Amino acid sequence: MSERIAATIVTGFLGAGKTTLIRHLVEATRDRRLALLINEFGDVGVDGEILRACGDEDCERPHIVELANGCLCCTVAEDFAPAIEALLALDSPPEHVIIETSGLALPKPLVKAFDWPRIRSRLFVDGVVAVVDGPAVAEGRFADDLEALARERADDASLDHDNPLEEVFEDQIACADIIVLNKTDLLDPQEEARVMEILRAGVGRASILRARHGVVDPRVALGLGATIQADLANRPTHHDAEEEHDHDDFESFVLDLAPADDPERLVALLSEVAAAHDVLRMKGFVEVTGKPMRLLVQGVGARFLHHYDRPWKIGEPRASRLVVIGRKGLDRAKVAQRLSGR
Repeated sequence: MSERIAATIVTGFLGAGKTTLIRHLVEATRDRRLALLINEFGDVGVDGEILRACGDEDCERPHIVELANGCLCCTVAEDFAPAIEALLALDSPPEHVIIETSGLALPKPLVKAFDWPRIRSRLFVDGVVAVVDGPAVAEGRFADDLEALARERADDASLDHDNPLEEVFEDQIACADIIVLNKTDLLDPQEEARVMEILRAGVGRASILRARHGVVDPRVALGLGATIQADLANRPTHHDAEEEHDHDDFESFVLDLAPADDPERLVALLSEVAAAHDVLRMKGFVEVTGKPMRLLVQGVGARFLHHYDRPWKIGEPRASRLVVIGRKGLDRAKVAQRLSGR
């Protein structure tokens, strides 16, 4: 039997910087055949496009499989297993597989899938890396009162919460071997100390790495040799007692926009709308009038980044499309009306 292939699961909430981390790992790892399995919540494949458009010839080297409009933790049998089997059937199969879960995915069900006979004989989980958006934690995105949460956690580790954002966040870091505290450049020392306190209260044996723009040593993130499959029972989640789970607390939709005349004004409007309607995530590509380049727009809450990522390809539709993700009950009509009437 051929030697089993290592797989690294990269998890983290919406906009934490998972794709940025993976892009760095691809660029910094030149001595290994990598395959990337990218899963997104929403049917605009932004993350795979970011990985393909990095401008470095090594970014074309990995085999990239995209699974859009779903969540691997819910569709293991339908999506994950066939995708893995397709990768293993390549003439030159990968030496390492990196799996990016959607921002709403729970990593534990995915890890369990590696015990399936059809997968276990070929792959093993080398480790789970959870990427954390430091400013989002500092802003209280995952808890109403961070200091109170830390005290409660110290008193009762099994304390239950009804905040769906918090539950997904906690499940992701509880399953991790390494926590990457990302975007530390956006934190002042007091905020960073408070975020570190919260993370330490919610993790077990995981190491915590500070990072800017997802830059970590690939020798640390890949090749962990973790024993997560044997240790899975000791990594509790809010959903252990459930036979299955869903994401009914969240919803997404795709918004088609007219070309933008002024990118700065558009991004300012997106930030305003996201704040007004508590949008969790916006991302997509925009056509700018008179520009040959495609504008990549990404937002976490009201924080937005944008830049021209590559020229539009010949014959490629110059569509402006954004995926919008929020909690259940997000007023799609008002969001669309505000952005369409800009």
